[in-house]
Amino acid sequence: MSEETSPPIRILLAEDNPADVYLIRRALDENNVPCLLQVAIDGSEALSLLRSEGEFKDAVRPNLILLDLNLPRHDGMEILQHVRQDRQLADVPVIVFTSSDSPADRRSATHLGVTRFIRKPSVLDDFMAVGAVIREILAAVASDSREDSRELERDRAR
Repeated sequence: MSEETSPPIRILLAEDNPADVYLIRRALDENNVPCLLQVAIDGSEALSLLRSEGEFKDAVRPNLILLDLNLPRHDGMEILQHVRQDRQLADVPVIVFTSSDSPADRRSATHLGVTRFIRKPSVLDDFMAVGAVIREILAAVASDSREDSRELERDRAR
């Protein structure tokens, strides 16, 4: 599949702070991460999106999840646990992006299989650098996907 016809990158951002949503959008733009950004403003909405329920019944599986831990209605750990237990979502990279500096939160997220744990920076330049981290993770996922496709083609040729 050529790059012109490949499906768009889909990122689910579970974040209730509009200022952080704005800054994430800027960080993605500044780091040339073309994507469709779906924003869930609370944990319940994030779970509905991930489960393709209700008004989100046509939601498409995200390529990456950017997850705040401190969400209303369901916290980020609940969402991460759901993602890792769902066979269709288990391999989706999850970046926890939180104001929490708690070692217990970091341990819990690591135990649940978070891809990266990032404390929300207080300096704008550091915040913009988060876009580069997202770009790197998406590139790694795309590379793994291309390698899987090559292996499938080799298997078919045998």
